[in-house]
Amino acid sequence: MAAGSREDPSLERHFKGHRDAVTSVDFSLNKKQLASGSMDSCLMIWSMKPQMRAYRFVGHKDAVMCVQFSPSGHLVASGSRDKTVRLWVPSVKGESTVFKAHTATVRSVNFSSDGQSLVTASDDKTVKVWTVHRQKFLFSLSQHINWVRCARFSPDGRLIVSASDDKTIKLWDKTSRECIHSFCEHGGFVNHVDFHPSGTCIAAAGTDNTVKVWDVRMYRLLQHYQVHSAVVNSLSFHPSGNYLVTASNDSTLKILDLLEGRLLYTLHGHQGPATCVAFSRTGDLFASGGSDEQVMVWKTNFDVADYGDVLKTQKSGTSSIIPEGGTHQTLRSEMDCAVHPKKTKPQDSGGNHEQQEEETSLENTLEHIMRQLDILTQTVSILEQRLTLAEDKLKECLENQQNIMNVLKNKVS
Repeated sequence: MAAGSREDPSLERHFKGHRDAVTSVDFSLNKKQLASGSMDSCLMIWSMKPQMRAYRFVGHKDAVMCVQFSPSGHLVASGSRDKTVRLWVPSVKGESTVFKAHTATVRSVNFSSDGQSLVTASDDKTVKVWTVHRQKFLFSLSQHINWVRCARFSPDGRLIVSASDDKTIKLWDKTSRECIHSFCEHGGFVNHVDFHPSGTCIAAAGTDNTVKVWDVRMYRLLQHYQVHSAVVNSLSFHPSGNYLVTASNDSTLKILDLLEGRLLYTLHGHQGPATCVAFSRTGDLFASGGSDEQVMVWKTNFDVADYGDVLKTQKSGTSSIIPEGGTHQTLRSEMDCAVHPKKTKPQDSGGNHEQQEEETSLENTLEHIMRQLDILTQTVSILEQRLTLAEDKLKECLENQQNIMNVLKNKVS
């Protein structure tokens, strides 16, 4: 892809309200809300609509280490240093259910893609799986020999990946509950790990300043990025699977192009360590949090033109993130684009302007299609309800008719 077809990411909004370092951020499905957790023991739900007030949820007795919206967006899970997990309804009342999940700090919470299960990771060296409904404990995975920083379900829900201070990343089969592979991280601990949207590989953020991408089928290292100058705290895949955003103690966010195997952008926004980062479900936004107590929302910009093609590629089953040559690469910083609020590269040719108009038109068309799909979904839901009511009434009429027939038969006999 030509470099001229991209725009720089831009800072869209920033939220202030936390009273200590932000530890975790996550968007709701419809992007109307953004959740953040903090060392101040609070969970904040920020509205993406201008002038709408944020909700501050108080309940945890100690630092909130992790937050995540359920796939439907109707619940938010949070894990805390108080050893509990809470499931919140992200509305003005801030109702929550709480359960003691572990015997030490809960570092990570993650919903399965169907929203039925929850996986948690803790300093008690275990990974646990729960049902979301009634928070029933299902099973524990306990082969790590040090704190477990992070645990995630694969997109199809069949695997679980966990990262620990024992310098291993473990891959688990959810059905058999067995560890099927251990990736050994000799350089340092792994702070964060997540699955590629295709489910074929994982990315790991390390205390040795590196980001590594591993194949979970062949168990081999695909890519090795050395682009940060300090500990990498968090990462998030773009839903297309072609980009990765990372957050580091060097105070920067970095966007990696996984297809070309190179650094695309370096973003400067936070004063002090950038502690967490997450793309929205559609990939057009990403949020970051820092030890400066701020939550920032960034507009992606660079993915508008190629996202449709990426989805087509993934559907045909030919998507791969291995750069040409097939071997893993050790990559150092190639490009340092400081991004400031609303500042983008100057467009110096008519061709670029036309392309920009086309991209805007495409984005508007996609948004219109999404709105129409939402309306269709709602319409189908209403029709299903009406059909159920009609079936019930028909059943009632038939029963009444049968009763009348029985009465008439009795009278005749």
